Amino acid sequence: MQDRKKRGFILIELIVVLLLITIIMGIVTVFFANFLPSSKFDATVRTIASTIKHARALSKINNETKIITIDIDSRRFGIEGIGSKDIPQGIGIKIIDPYYGEIVHGKYRFIVYNTGNIDAGDIILWNSSKSSTIRIDPIIGAVVIKQNEKS
Repeated sequence: MQDRKKRGFILIELIVVLLLITIIMGIVTVFFANFLPSSKFDATVRTIASTIKHARALSKINNETKIITIDIDSRRFGIEGIGSKDIPQGIGIKIIDPYYGEIVHGKYRFIVYNTGNIDAGDIILWNSSKSSTIRIDPIIGAVVIKQNEKS
């Protein structure tokens, strides 16, 4: 009797363990697949806001005007002369300019002066489940991210 207990796992036990691992992996995959678009959206909003803050800091440090370009048609944004990044698919973007209104096509340029002032409008981003606004104070250059209610 003692010899039988020392032989190890039987085939049924291994199959049950593998089945449980497969079920758990399936549940985790579905969870992360649903979570990923939301985190990609949040990361894009934060990256655009930090790009604006970075341009403001560079303009004050170097005592020169910086320009941030958002190309809505090619889905790219960045500080001119430094580089640009992609806006992921599935994320919509528009600019609300104080003078020209809603901009949904073409290139939009934010001018960041060496005083810290930013000549810009609000940036609105959305995906299928949520929406956010990046609001820029034109006088002090503060950048605020506001989560909008999605209806």
